[in-house]
Amino acid sequence: MKRGMKRWMPLFALLTSLGAVAADSPPVAVATFECLGLYWKTPEARECTVQYRREGATAWRGALPLVFDARDGEWRGSIVALAPDTAYEIKLRAGEREATLTARTRRDQFPIGVTTTLPPGDSADGLTITQSGSPQGYHLVTVPAGGRSTIDVRNRGSNLVIDADYVIVRGIELRNAAAHGILIKAGHHDIVVEQCHISGWGRYAGPVSYGNTGGNLDSAIYAERGCGNLTFQRNLIEHPRGAASDWEDGHPVGPQGISLINSTGGNVIRFNDIWASEDHGFNDGIGGEDNFSREGSPNRDSDIHGNFIRNCWDDAIESEGANMNVRIWGNYLDKFYNGIATACVSRGPLYVFRNVYAASRHTHRDPTGGACIKTGEREDFGGGRRFVLHNTALQPGGVHTAFTSHVNPNCVTRNNIFDCRGALTTKQDKPPASDYDYDFFNGSDRGVAVERHGVRGRVAYLATSRLEFFPAPRVSYVHYGKIPTDMGGGQKRVITDPVETMPNPVIDAGAVLPNFNDDFTGKAPDLGAFELGGPPLEFGRRAYLKWNEGWAPWETVR
Repeated sequence: MKRGMKRWMPLFALLTSLGAVAADSPPVAVATFECLGLYWKTPEARECTVQYRREGATAWRGALPLVFDARDGEWRGSIVALAPDTAYEIKLRAGEREATLTARTRRDQFPIGVTTTLPPGDSADGLTITQSGSPQGYHLVTVPAGGRSTIDVRNRGSNLVIDADYVIVRGIELRNAAAHGILIKAGHHDIVVEQCHISGWGRYAGPVSYGNTGGNLDSAIYAERGCGNLTFQRNLIEHPRGAASDWEDGHPVGPQGISLINSTGGNVIRFNDIWASEDHGFNDGIGGEDNFSREGSPNRDSDIHGNFIRNCWDDAIESEGANMNVRIWGNYLDKFYNGIATACVSRGPLYVFRNVYAASRHTHRDPTGGACIKTGEREDFGGGRRFVLHNTALQPGGVHTAFTSHVNPNCVTRNNIFDCRGALTTKQDKPPASDYDYDFFNGSDRGVAVERHGVRGRVAYLATSRLEFFPAPRVSYVHYGKIPTDMGGGQKRVITDPVETMPNPVIDAGAVLPNFNDDFTGKAPDLGAFELGGPPLEFGRRAYLKWNEGWAPWETVR
């Protein structure tokens, strides 16, 4: 056991809720490429521990315990950081009950059946795809080898309508759609959009207080109700035609990068660049409907990771609704109001980890930032568990509060850097109680958060302005006052406000969280998204690729 392992043990006691007894049934795993969502209907116990290993391996590894939802009589939770297309053995234990299962993560290399090759050059005609593929062979729609294809509909409908299943759209440039760049019709599933360049879509909208909402949710990629198993990866989504309003005139309305309307889940949105200018900003970068529901966007068993998202007047990522085994990690968010919106989490658990929050603002004229995490519940839509782990939010120009002022029950935080001027969380609370600890926070008010092991105080506060996204072993700060200083060679001098150095307060200050920071170095995990000495996070459509890999046709063909 590594030193520091004991730091996460108190977390176990907080991972269950009081409630009814469930009937026994075999556990089930639902896979994405890199995660497994676990479901087990068995009676409540003090905790439900999880161990896993690759099939055929000898050593078992731990994961965070599952969370019991008394409303459903079910334990739920996720194993993260897995390899695609790989079988895993899993052991669960809840009280005296034990169960085992084997599950395989999804394959992210899709078999091709029929291929439709678009003509080279520019076309002004939109395309509707009605021919489905199959699990054994997807229908690939792509550009000619060594060429490029552009669909510019010049404000006449959508560039591309997908009315089929098991479809891959690859490498196409899409411009100037009247509303949505790619429209996925209701109820379709197993669709991949990759390496596409989508720009200039949508109508002009206006502030909701003016009643001008016609262009709201016009999206580069829009999936109607009941779609699922959607994969959107390594796309460039930029510069909508219209522009979202900001908060000066009420809730923003306007274009979005990606929208899912009450999805069935199983979605992966990864390694996309989603950005715009300040004057043509998004409402949300990634979002959808319905917020207060048991469906929503992305609903369940979904991953949103590795994206670079910039210039949203509301949320960079909106993940609201059931949020049942939804994982959001490794995203870089810049120029937003709220970083990740989670109102509500009606089922859970939701995992938000290792995201980086850069600049935040309220309106064009008001630079006051918003929050890292938007929370909230309504009537019976809520109650699910939030895990907020290893996120980094730094000033200047960052968020004002860690969480919004809405109630935030059933939330567990660990190992975050919340460098913000305002509150950590609300002063309100409702059961089940939240558990905040091991976070760096230097703002004005912790609210209901206790943070028994949190990093705070004069020394940490002095070093705040010197914290960096990539943590350094030591940081400098101004030691205010007339300070006796050793100048070396036996000389001492009193210096006013000298610059001194100190150990970085976020290094080795975290709690051990199995499956989330197993590779930490030093005495304990570091706070924030980055581990000192570990590999850097990468974001956007070129993330984790070699220099000569993965270039789209519209990037290389003249």
